[in-house]
Amino acid sequence: MFRYSTVPLSGLRSISRGRQWLLPPLRSFSAAVVAKGPLLNAIAHDHRELESYVPHIMANQSSEERIRFRNLFVWELARHSVAEELIVYPAMEKYLENGRDMAWKDRDQHQTIKEQLYRLQNLKGEDPDFEPTFRNLLSDFQQHVKDEEEHDLPKLESQLDDDSLSQMSKSFERTKLFVPTRSHPLSPRKPPFETAAALLAAPIDKVADIFRKFPKEDGPTL
Repeated sequence: MFRYSTVPLSGLRSISRGRQWLLPPLRSFSAAVVAKGPLLNAIAHDHRELESYVPHIMANQSSEERIRFRNLFVWELARHSVAEELIVYPAMEKYLENGRDMAWKDRDQHQTIKEQLYRLQNLKGEDPDFEPTFRNLLSDFQQHVKDEEEHDLPKLESQLDDDSLSQMSKSFERTKLFVPTRSHPLSPRKPPFETAAALLAAPIDKVADIFRKFPKEDGPTL
């Protein structure tokens, strides 16, 4: 997917209600530099894509453009989250000594993010709750990114060979093609029930996506 140009997150300005003022600094998603294998590369790529949409949502004075990039952000994050829960977290439980606790910690973080994403996806761009809702979502998601990229995923990759990681990375990418594109916080959080729920919700989301607005420069393949 096309990567949009960014501005420093600390320089974003609020545009709520037509006014403009400096917002408190918003830290980057980027985690500390660690050695990355195929799986971490795939997941970190999604994280950077999501980060690149933030300025277009936070600093855009056009309500319509905010909504276009909000829809793209929701589309990417919803798919990313479910794919992790179906592919990555079961692998943590299988291969890591404390993998079950780690996986459920990540699922709990995802649940908070899904609830906030669900609220965000139903707000209008000019709604006074839009900006604080998005900022709260970003704060929680940034902590989740840090935990995954600096601790959870490197630990998982240390237990698997490159071939296994490459296959898992491909499974992660394939799974994103078949899962919901909107947040469904009431859905089950673990296979096999999550898999069944995702397969039921995905077609409905994808049909609705046809009628949603996405960035004109580039958007999802609907």
